[in-house]
Amino acid sequence: MRELIRDIYGTIFEFVRTFGAFQLFFLRLLRYSPKILIGRPGLVIKQIYNTGALSLVIIMVCGFFVGGVLALQGYASLAKFNAEDAVGTVVALALIKELGPVITALLFAGRAGTALSSEIGLMKATDQLSAMEMMAVNPVRRVLVPRFLGGVVSMPLLAAIFSCTGLFGAHVVAVGLLEVDVGAFWQQMRLTVTMSDINEGIFKSVVFGVVASLLAVWEGYNAIPTAEGVGRATTRTVVITAISVLILDFMITTVFL
Repeated sequence: MRELIRDIYGTIFEFVRTFGAFQLFFLRLLRYSPKILIGRPGLVIKQIYNTGALSLVIIMVCGFFVGGVLALQGYASLAKFNAEDAVGTVVALALIKELGPVITALLFAGRAGTALSSEIGLMKATDQLSAMEMMAVNPVRRVLVPRFLGGVVSMPLLAAIFSCTGLFGAHVVAVGLLEVDVGAFWQQMRLTVTMSDINEGIFKSVVFGVVASLLAVWEGYNAIPTAEGVGRATTRTVVITAISVLILDFMITTVFL
């Protein structure tokens, strides 16, 4: 019994300690962010290219086919009620409010998040971060903050591209294959989708960008400096980011509703 209590106490204590360290780490990143944006914007632009531009292929391909699948499923369901012309509205709301930000965040974690955590973890394993400290260079400011900001900026842009590509895929399937009237497809979408729906999607993508980028740099910076430790950190990045994104999506949707 005593051992069970001791284990529970140790688990709770470790969770509280890790959560506190995570919050302090986040505050350190926020502290240096304005200085990097103003003094070294080139570092941030380079990371926007690495995390954003290099992820465009997977984002656009997945967005196109997700939009196409939504059009097929939406048409099959709406045809039962003779409302096939509303398929554009259904796809737009699903992409802008939910699937766009969520799927983009999951793809971002799988492609860019793992790259960030493994890169930082490898720098730690090869003592590059320690060498920076020996040369009086703050590794948090020089390495972590630009990568964090690059992910935060890239995520909303990727989510917007995902949604636009998904709408194009839905148009190709609905209008080109299922022969839905093109005027009704876009007109009903324009009349139904409001600015509040777009704002919800933007807000979610920004929050998910902060969470995904923060977890990636946190796991990489705190990885055990071995090959196995870097691999575990990369795996934790994807798993924890996916769980966090889905939980936050539910919470944000509840607030907006």
